[in-house]
Amino acid sequence: MADNNFQIMNARITFRNIPLHKLTNFSFQDITLAYKSFLEISGVSECVIVQTASRVEVFTVGNVQSGEVPDARRNFETDGSPAKKQGKRLDVSKILKTWASLAEMDQFDLDHWDQTLEIYKGNDVYEHLLRLATGLESFVVGKQEIIDELKKSILISREANASGKILDKLFDTVIRIATRIRDSSEISEKVSSVGDEVVKLAEESMDNINSKHILLIGTGEQAGLVAKSLNQKGYAFDVVSMTIERATGFSKILGGKPIEFEDVMQGLDKFDIIFVATTADAFLITFDKINRIMKAKKKGTLILDLSDPRTVDEKISSIKGIKLVNPSQIAEMMEESTKSRKDAVSAAEKMISPEVPIIEATLRRLNGNPLVKA
Repeated sequence: MADNNFQIMNARITFRNIPLHKLTNFSFQDITLAYKSFLEISGVSECVIVQTASRVEVFTVGNVQSGEVPDARRNFETDGSPAKKQGKRLDVSKILKTWASLAEMDQFDLDHWDQTLEIYKGNDVYEHLLRLATGLESFVVGKQEIIDELKKSILISREANASGKILDKLFDTVIRIATRIRDSSEISEKVSSVGDEVVKLAEESMDNINSKHILLIGTGEQAGLVAKSLNQKGYAFDVVSMTIERATGFSKILGGKPIEFEDVMQGLDKFDIIFVATTADAFLITFDKINRIMKAKKKGTLILDLSDPRTVDEKISSIKGIKLVNPSQIAEMMEESTKSRKDAVSAAEKMISPEVPIIEATLRRLNGNPLVKA
């Protein structure tokens, strides 16, 4: 069988490698311009951009490099060369420079490309995209929305005349196979994140949550899950982190109104529902602090601490009008849901590898015409 006369590459930044509040630095504000710019790179003939609340990924078809690369998995230098142990050079510098010119990266981001960027090619791309479409790489494993996001991404690419027969076929094939795996494994059944559960608990604990003033403390993964659930329900909320820059970056991706940390700590009595999801190593909400602030408050306050380690002093539950849900209570609530999902996730995992050669063979059949610009 003849070798492919094209090469597919995937470069990506995801929630696994950087904090959510930093993801906006790598996002493309103008997708149309991004497609135009990537396609102007010599050797690139097709492009699809997948940009969601938890990832920014660029798929390209073309002449990625000259020479063999034993494993194009990850950790590339800022000039596009592989990390020192990777072997021969994979020239992706033009794609990286184009990406940097289109996003709002700061110097720290540029200096740490090798720690945040992942680059895959060939079968590794097929496997990753299939895992992604199946929901195994999602922020909330198994969520159906990633399929819709992939369909939207390939549609936008087609409208921009950026995709072609290779990426069109790849995405269509992967979405079809992933849908079958989802149905067979039932990985999409009863999907519920910790964010979904604590928001549901807030709804059950308080009447008319739409009228309540909601605060989210934190900008990490757990906070992201809470924000996604609040957004899906249409609930307005404020978000705070140790710096206003973190809160602003987080809000651009996951919603919420960013506010200053000190303003929040002095005004906790203004909030009816407080979700605390941080990784701080000390109590953010102490008995003395909140007891003093809450003295004049007439309405009750629900505080849900998702932090690990916990950052809300359990003594505050003795204060009149405060209901505290601590991390161990939330963990118990999630345990039953997690158990029932393990089998589905395991089943989906086992179905991935056998499908990769099928995707490769499907694309090989398109190998007739030249695909790469001179």
